[in-house]
Amino acid sequence: MANQKKVRVTLVRSMLGYPEHQRKTVRALGLKKMHQTVEVSDTVAVRGMVAKVSHLLKMEEVN
Repeated sequence: MANQKKVRVTLVRSMLGYPEHQRKTVRALGLKKMHQTVEVSDTVAVRGMVAKVSHLLKMEEVN
């Protein structure tokens, strides 16, 4: 567990004009503001969340 992989997720587009469920997904990833970056665990659930709102995010793997 100490060597768990992480991904860095950045909100690059505004959530204005997108459905509420997409806004909630972005918020659940820990993103509140434009250009904010968070590091989250690289799990299947997180990958699915990122895939659902990939048009709003930039994702990169962290070593």
